[in-house]
Amino acid sequence: MGRTYLVEEGVGQYLSELSSAGKPYVTGLLIGQCSPQRHYVIRAVRTPPREQPQSSSSASLAALDEEWITTHASQVSRMLPGGLLVLGVFLVVTPELSKDGQSALRRLIFSVEKSLSKRRLWKPVEEEVSDRVALQICSATKKVVCRSYDGQDPKSSAKPADWKYQSALSASWLALGCTVNVNIHIPLLATSPNHDLEKNTKNGLNRWSKQIEDSVFLINGQVKDDDTELLEGQKKLRGNTQSSTQFSDVKVLTQLSQGSSQRSTATVQVCSGSINLRGAVKCRAYIHNNRPRVKEAIQALKRDIINTLSDRCEIMFEDLILNEGPQKKNFEREYHVLPQRLFVPVAGSSVMLSDYKFGDEAAGEIQERFVEMLDQAVQAEDIHIAEDISTVDICPVTDNPDDTQQTQLTKATLLLKLQQNMGMVVAAAVAVLASIFSFNYFSD
Repeated sequence: MGRTYLVEEGVGQYLSELSSAGKPYVTGLLIGQCSPQRHYVIRAVRTPPREQPQSSSSASLAALDEEWITTHASQVSRMLPGGLLVLGVFLVVTPELSKDGQSALRRLIFSVEKSLSKRRLWKPVEEEVSDRVALQICSATKKVVCRSYDGQDPKSSAKPADWKYQSALSASWLALGCTVNVNIHIPLLATSPNHDLEKNTKNGLNRWSKQIEDSVFLINGQVKDDDTELLEGQKKLRGNTQSSTQFSDVKVLTQLSQGSSQRSTATVQVCSGSINLRGAVKCRAYIHNNRPRVKEAIQALKRDIINTLSDRCEIMFEDLILNEGPQKKNFEREYHVLPQRLFVPVAGSSVMLSDYKFGDEAAGEIQERFVEMLDQAVQAEDIHIAEDISTVDICPVTDNPDDTQQTQLTKATLLLKLQQNMGMVVAAAVAVLASIFSFNYFSD
């Protein structure tokens, strides 16, 4: 039996408008949420046009720009809160090109999924559904062909899937939110080539993400069993005619040490400096209202915590390269401000989309980005800045020969003192043993 995709009615209207655009083909992304029982599609977003004009051969699907579509998917994924993901791709195509549509969609599915998987610092869980949807619509007949592929298996074959529209699908989805205080110290190893800050930062965040995965999550002050319903013991909101949100406040308790059953070893490494990430980040996740389990909700929020810090570090390095050149990736004494997170509501939905802004960015730039990336007009008053500033402090060790000499001298002094102390300990032990032997001898 194939997968069932429940789709927001507004998505159908959007795809119908694209069908009337008069182009040979239009590609885009489908945004939604997976669950064990069914999948939800709440947004469709067309691929933005490239600045340079396309060649005359663009009327063929062989001219599809996979790299551009994949880049768009990466940008859009940054703007999705926890619980939402790029669920698949769509293709609106003329009858003349429709025969090549499925092969083109297949290429796009695996290209997009491969790119997005590389950026993730979290690993899919065993029971996670990895199916991705490929939707083809004929611009003339409006015929819909919906199929799914296993995004983790490039050799998988297409499976039929049901595409069903539903009104007010995400009007009363559940929201979870938390504030995570971040104080991450990332050592820069002296052996690291060129002290690549971006690579070191990602490695440090990867270690930190494992701490988040192992954390304890309190939902409205309570620890709940993974398999219980999220709304168990709470009054469920009724009515889907207008947007309403049931919000859960979450506290994240990070474990400070490993359990006694696990062995821990200390590692001494020679470092040339450090990167320090500090601040309080706002995290948010949304979950469907069809009897969601605690496990699903917590997993969505965990991934948002990990993604939001990883994404904004990535954005910061991209900004440095764009404005100051690739050499800024190398090791220098610097102090930076991470972009702040903001949220924007979606009409007819309780879900809010996300983005990041630097301090000098105007509201107009954010509005343009939403139109380009998500094909959504945003009013300036609807842009909600969610948090204060978070910082990145890059601290190198001074390469002063005098300092190096002093460090070596200090090490030699400590070693000498350690040897002296060891000698005193041994002498004391010998004296104690001698006195014990003497006492025993005279006693006999």
